[in-house]
Formats: sequence, C-alpha cells, structure tokens
Amino acid sequence: MTALTLSTAAAPGLRADAIVIGVAKGAKGPIVAPGAEAVDKAYDGRLAGILETLGASGAEGELTKLPAPAGFKAPLVLAVGLGQEPEKDAGFDPEALRKAAGAAARTLTGAKKAVFALPVTDAADIGAIGEGVVLGAYSFDAYKHHGDDAKAKNGKAPLAEAALLGGKPRDAAHKAALLRAAAVGEELNRARDLINMPPNDLDPEAFAALAQTAAKEHGIKVQVLDEKALAKGGYGGILGVGAGSAAAPRLVKLSYTSSKAKKNLAFVGKGITYDSGGISLKPAGHNETMKCDMSGAAAVFAAVVAAARLKLEVNVTGWLALAENMPSGSATRPGDVLRMYSGKTVEVLNTDAEGRLVLADALWAASAEKPDAIVDVATLTGAMMLALGSRTFGIMANDDAFRSALHEAAEEVGEPAWPMPLPEHLRKGMDSSVADIANMGERMGGGLVAGLFLREFVGEGITWAHLDIAGPAFNEGGPFGYTPKGGTGTAVRTLVRLAELTAAGDLG
Repeated sequence: MTALTLSTAAAPGLRADAIVIGVAKGAKGPIVAPGAEAVDKAYDGRLAGILETLGASGAEGELTKLPAPAGFKAPLVLAVGLGQEPEKDAGFDPEALRKAAGAAARTLTGAKKAVFALPVTDAADIGAIGEGVVLGAYSFDAYKHHGDDAKAKNGKAPLAEAALLGGKPRDAAHKAALLRAAAVGEELNRARDLINMPPNDLDPEAFAALAQTAAKEHGIKVQVLDEKALAKGGYGGILGVGAGSAAAPRLVKLSYTSSKAKKNLAFVGKGITYDSGGISLKPAGHNETMKCDMSGAAAVFAAVVAAARLKLEVNVTGWLALAENMPSGSATRPGDVLRMYSGKTVEVLNTDAEGRLVLADALWAASAEKPDAIVDVATLTGAMMLALGSRTFGIMANDDAFRSALHEAAEEVGEPAWPMPLPEHLRKGMDSSVADIANMGERMGGGLVAGLFLREFVGEGITWAHLDIAGPAFNEGGPFGYTPKGGTGTAVRTLVRLAELTAAGDLG
C-alpha cells in the first residue's frame, strides 16, 4: 500500500521521483493551481504558458510531464488537470482533487516517492488527495509472473510513498483526515482484490475464510454458517442458489461493536462468487466477468473492517450471502419452489435472478436483530445498467428521507448514485399461482421489480435501502481518475460515510 505523509517543506528541496501540481481551466487558458507557487516561481512565473505550449488545457484528468527546473531534487514535474477554475474564494471540489491525485498516482506506478503540491484549504482536501493517491496507485497483479525482481524492473509496483504538501503534520484534523484516507482507501482496495480474484480461488468457503482472518485482525466478531447450518436454519434461498455447485454456500456475519454506540446498522451484501445463470444459463459473451457478482459482499466486508479501523461510535453488522450459481443435475430448476428463511415460499421462474434469493434470506436474518437501518448492496440487475449506465448506481428505499440521505452521502464521497422509485403497481407482476411470490415480474422496470422483491423480506418497521451497483461495480473499459480497470469497490465509501453520519447523530 502507498504510504501517506504530510510535509511542510518546500517542493524544490524534497527528494522524490516527481512533483505533482494542479492545473485548471481558466478563462484565457490553463492556470497553475494553488499549492504549486514554489514550482511556478522556479519557472520564472511562466509555468502556465509552458504547459499551454505543451498542449495542456487544465481539463479534468489531463496529464502533462515536464523536466523539473535546475536545483530541484526531483527530476520530473507532473501537471494534472483539475477541470474548471472555481469561483473566486471557492476551493476546488474534493472529488476533483481525488480524481487528480488518483490519475497522478496511477501514472507514477513504479516510483518510490512523489510529492503532491495540489490545492489544500482544509482537512477535507487533505483527505480527498490522500484517498485519491491510495485508490489511484492500486494494481492487481497477483496472478502475473514477472520473475524475481521484475516488479521493480517493469515498474509494476505501486507508488510507494506520497508526501502531501499544504497540510500540517501536527494538526489533529489534518492527521485524522490522512489516517481516514488510508483506512478507507486500503479497505476499498481490499474489496477490489476480492472482486478481481478468479472464481476458482474465491468460492464461498474461501471468501468466508478471508473474512474470518480479517475479523480476527481487527477485533470483529465473526460467525460462519456452512451448508449444514444453513439447512438446519431453513435458509432456502441461499441453499437453492448454491445447490448446483460443488462449492457449498455460506452465510457470514461480521459484527463490529462500539461501547459508545447508540445506533445499529446492518449491511447486507450479495456474494455470488460466480454466476453462470444456473439452469437459465447466461448467453455467450455474458459469462466472462461474472466473478464480479460478489461485489456487494466485498463492499460490505470492506466497510465493516473500515468502521472497525476508524473506531466509529456505531454498531455495524455485515451479512455476506455467499453462493456459486452453477448448472448441474442438482441445481434449482425454473418452476421449483423454495421455502425461504422468513417462511415465505418463492417460485423460481428464472435461476439467473438468483441474487435476490440469497439477499432475501440475509435480509430476514438481519431484520431479526432489529437494527435501526439495513442497507443491502448488490450487482443485481442488468436493467439498472440500462437505466443509469456503467458509472452510477441506483438507490431504492422504503423511506424517502433515508434514500435522500444515502444519495447525499454517495455524492459527497464521489460515488455517483441516483434515487429510484418502488412503484407499487409492479408488485402484482410477481404474483404466483403456486407460491407466495415469484422471483420475476414485469420485464420493463426490472431493477425496480427486484427492489420490490427484496422489500418483502425486510422486517416490519425497519428502515431499509437497496443499492443496485450492477453498473459501476466492474470497469470493463480503461482506467480513469482513481478508478482502475476491473473491480472498483463501489459503495464502500458510501457505506462508511453512512456509518460516520449515524455515529455523529446526523441521521436522526
């Protein structure tokens, strides 16, 4: 992981592989952003003009390299675009700083140290830059063979250290912001690692074992229900989905508790470690990335560990509903009826609508503990991707105020989200002639139908929200900002922010 430090030294005198500065889009061309005054001075105040000559405009994510001036102890200056210059007396948006720091860190893969001289006005900026560095420096190469020393030779190692200028090492708020950035960033990267792991190495049992190890390290209580315990308990949804696989399902409960907590949150994650679609087999071209169908469980796992590392004054319980959805002679068939943990029966019309089945059991288990709120996270429907694209997740809830609070929290931490409705007229489409409910309804509005199904398994009077992260959970395109190709860790920061706001009493 990239080490983060604060420094009050002047950029020219710091030994590093590069100095990162910000450049913004001004009314008449690129302008050098605050924080880089010493660097600009070394270029005789002509840095903006030099950058413009090199083609820089200050556009978001734009990267321009130039040799450092004589006398600098770093050989390279890396200018990163921040987007539009803010209004007078207004600072740069934290997400712009986060993206810029991430793009720079990604570009500096292989470097031992970089100095970040980006605009800093308060602790929030320190946190955003630090978080962007940790997330942008991420790489997943555990399965690549490079030879004994090839990581260093081929520049595969992430940026080793980032010194942030503009902060105060002895300022409590600045130190806290940097520590938070490291904790959240590192746990989000843990989620990315899990999402990127191949399914032959991450089945439900292996996922549960990893959760147990992390729980022990961070003082989190853990309980794992194996297939025998699930059968004894009547978890028909999880068992039904896992019935076709040689890898047995698991339900993992992670409990972080604080002696000062006044509220209890439950996070529930869909953990389909591989989704073939089951008997309702996915068509060719739709299987290759289905290792990512456990992204919701990865996000919940990471968020609980982050809450423990940050010692948040709120109790957080994570439920990981883990199964592998495979076709075989023992697999659940379309037309089968499952008896769920809640006692309700579900007619399975499509075995590729399996995520809602494992979540239903976990939601009912979470409800039994009467938390103040439940949030489930899942790569649930292709319909949500059609509605919101590949970078925005949908939020549904049984409480409008809670849905709005989650939306605000997501936007605050830089995770694009959008509130979605739960139209009552769509519920009728899931009526079954043989069971209490079917796992499919109307095709149009399929993402909303899935939300309505899940709502059926939330305990009465419990505030609940559903995050459908199908779009942004796995980036099949090129990297951008602090987002890599592959697993993204979407929803981790939203869940952590929700826990922080709850601990602070800001959610009622």
